[in-house]
Amino acid sequence: GGTRFERVTDEEDARDYTVVINHDEQYSIWFVDREIPRGWIEVGVRGKKSECLDYIEEVWVDMRPLRVRWQLEELARADEAGGAR
Repeated sequence: GGTRFERVTDEEDARDYTVVINHDEQYSIWFVDREIPRGWIEVGVRGKKSECLDYIEEVWVDMRPLRVRWQLEELARADEAGGAR
């Protein structure tokens, strides 16, 4: 059982991946030879799994979805405007 899983994992790690991003600015990786799922677009970075994950780690510094960040920024602006009165 475990040997087959390890072999599949090794094969996947040797494949080429592409970094993708969704409308909420959340990142993932996808096989380059597969159609990108709906709602995701390529960011232009391709390579081995570890290279793609290293890129994501470098650029994805705020894990919160974009809509959550926008809501929090709106609340902060409202607090600032209320405090200035």
